[in-house]
Amino acid sequence: MYYNYEVRNNGFEDILYLYLTMKYEFSKELTNSKDIGRRTKNFIQNNNIPFKGNKVYLIVDGIIVKVLDLSLENNTTNYKLSNEYTINILLEDNSLCEISLREYLLSILLSYQDNEIEVLKALCILFTTYAFKMMKDNNYLNSNNEFASYKPLKYYKKLSNYNTIIEQLNNIIDSVNGIYIAYKDDYILPFIHYSNNGKTKTNSKYPYLSAVKSLWDLSSPKYLEITNISYQELSDKLKININNNTNIEMYKKDSTITIKFNDKIYNIEEIKELFNLKSSEIYILTYPNYLKFITIGYGHSYGLSIYGATEIAKNGGKYYDILKYYFPKTNLYQKRNELS
Repeated sequence: MYYNYEVRNNGFEDILYLYLTMKYEFSKELTNSKDIGRRTKNFIQNNNIPFKGNKVYLIVDGIIVKVLDLSLENNTTNYKLSNEYTINILLEDNSLCEISLREYLLSILLSYQDNEIEVLKALCILFTTYAFKMMKDNNYLNSNNEFASYKPLKYYKKLSNYNTIIEQLNNIIDSVNGIYIAYKDDYILPFIHYSNNGKTKTNSKYPYLSAVKSLWDLSSPKYLEITNISYQELSDKLKININNNTNIEMYKKDSTITIKFNDKIYNIEEIKELFNLKSSEIYILTYPNYLKFITIGYGHSYGLSIYGATEIAKNGGKYYDILKYYFPKTNLYQKRNELS
């Protein structure tokens, strides 16, 4: 929208000059003070502009086309940050699109819609935190990443009860508006898994991850899965010769697990992804023509367990109980506006 800016002082106060290009379709937005004010404040934040004043001039071809007073913009009633805060989504074709935080949260939460209300609130806070973190670190968020995949809302409109679901999710977003989770004043990543072996895992790279008991997970219908993989398939995918005489060993050091086939070593995560296994907690049994992979849990076992969180919610626990249980080293905060 804006292609350049400068801050000038008139002797009394700082004034921000923002320059627009005529190629941008801005005419409709210039008549919407709320929308242009939101975009302006986000532009200031995302570009770290050292501007502490309130008066903003919008310039097109050397002509001032609009004057904004941000002090008035900040005093709007019924403020909802999820509507006003915008994020940049990097799509698969490497193009950027700008959407509201609400639209992003709706897209992500739609894939979790069948969960308990308090679980959805906890997830909403985690993904709100992720949006804040990515905008702070990169000024954009990948549509496909290791934590969640963004799809435009039109992708879900084929659902027969779409409007009902959206209404419920909007209420959830409003109930935790702007709340995020942090460790030592820094945003955390939204580590979420379906179930584990009865205890979550730590990782030295992420000090806010704790090992907490999650015994509910032992009754999860996805607690255990058995997958038989032939030696031929193993050989083809790993590009080595594997048979029933192959020496197979597993090693664990800190949070890293490796599997050794004769002299070839693989990270457990490689094996998990390559053979589409549910978990990286793997046990292997050998048979004449195949290996039996027994996996415990569903997911990486870091952070919040969906199954465990559901049981907490069913027993009267609230979203803050869930987050405090699975992330005991963290605290909840609330962002009040775009510039906080």
